[in-house]
Amino acid sequence: MIERDDGIPIITLASVTKRYPHDIVALDDITLSLEKGEFCFLTGPSGSGKSTLLKLLYFAEQPTSGDIFIEGINIKTIKEAHKPIFRRKIGVVFQDFKLLQDRNVFDNVALALEVVGFSHDQIAYRVNKVLESLGLGGKGRRFPQELSGGEQQRVAIARAIVNRPPIILADEPTGNLDSVRTMEVLDIMDELNARGTTILFATHDERLFEGTRRRVVRLRDGRMEVGY
Repeated sequence: MIERDDGIPIITLASVTKRYPHDIVALDDITLSLEKGEFCFLTGPSGSGKSTLLKLLYFAEQPTSGDIFIEGINIKTIKEAHKPIFRRKIGVVFQDFKLLQDRNVFDNVALALEVVGFSHDQIAYRVNKVLESLGLGGKGRRFPQELSGGEQQRVAIARAIVNRPPIILADEPTGNLDSVRTMEVLDIMDELNARGTTILFATHDERLFEGTRRRVVRLRDGRMEVGY
């Protein structure tokens, strides 16, 4: 693991529990820390709590109990008005891409910069640069439905990283892809991690981390089984 200069983990979950109505326990007393620059796989069968954990980290859900810290800041203390600013620290990649079908590739990626007030020239520079780096140069005017599944996932990754966030959360990002496209996504994540981005990669597919030296955290029925 790569240590932060200040010794504070970039992500910490401290005794986090998430319950839904009818006493459904999605996460049960999870304690986990990730250091800056770490690449960690989060795995477990469907319904084990992987997506719920990620949702807590990007503010889509609130924990029932426990504390979550991002760069040492307890997210409970962040005012609602400040959450959009804080979310810039986190890029999220989804299995189903979540691209806007009525916007072209350029506009899908640019949206992440528009909402935080980048100028037209800054947006054009950053979007074109990230599309080129992901092998999507020249496809900015195409719409999602005109792209292959692998290309759509790369657009989703471009949208997640165009803000240059220090953290990437990937929620089953290869679940809809064939083996070739899956390796492309893993290669992209490896490159981002090599540049210092912290990656938390959720997957049920253990083949993705067989033989890897990456840390693997396993969930089952909302509890953490193994972390190493």
